[in-house]
Amino acid sequence: MVRAIASLAVCVSGAVCGQATVAWRFEVASVKPSKADPGSSSGIKTGRGRLDARNVTLKRCIMGAYGVGPHQIFGGPDWLESDRFEILAKAEQPIDDDAALMAMLQDLLAERFKLALHRETRTIRAFVLEVAKNGHKLERAEAGEATTNTSTSNTGVIVDARKTSMDAFAKILARKIELPVVNHTSLEGGFNVKLQWTPEGARPGDGVAAEGASIFTAIQEQLGLRLRLQKTPVEVVVIDHAERPSEN
Repeated sequence: MVRAIASLAVCVSGAVCGQATVAWRFEVASVKPSKADPGSSSGIKTGRGRLDARNVTLKRCIMGAYGVGPHQIFGGPDWLESDRFEILAKAEQPIDDDAALMAMLQDLLAERFKLALHRETRTIRAFVLEVAKNGHKLERAEAGEATTNTSTSNTGVIVDARKTSMDAFAKILARKIELPVVNHTSLEGGFNVKLQWTPEGARPGDGVAAEGASIFTAIQEQLGLRLRLQKTPVEVVVIDHAERPSEN
């Protein structure tokens, strides 16, 4: 059981960041090996102080907790991308801040997976997120809770984020495509964003057309944004230590 207590852990730049600075920790948390097929749907849902991660790898959890894409993670054990887990966690009180929940997930990973890592900045190839020529089609978020629901399968990717900033949205995209994503939209405030696309090599059927929209087409047609490739400084994380968790 993980009690909701004040945390005084400090993550110093360039030092080990296995446990993040958070105001609260999850009151209860369950981490178990996943029995689902590795190719079945996986993702992390958050909202109202709850986190529900289904059929996820530790790498996927790090991506969400630290806001990085798969190509921003270096090092780690050989099971980082193969072992899959079911993680259910609940805070003592409702929390509408998705960033706070991800900080709490950092703390949970440090406790249950003995995860320790540090950050570096490297100049690498990345996608720059910009507003398209004809302007964006984003919906401004009104008052309400911030939630992020993503799902990935062999047939499609769906991102449904409420009250998200463009910095946060860029991090969400970076978890789903082959390179990091950096926000250059200059858009401030929160937005409600729903985006759906067909990844390269996806199987037709199950409601997905044989020629579904790529991420590049979908983001421009659905949101009025675009992704442009260039070399740019990007923050990455380097895993120093991780262990398989005991089941409970």
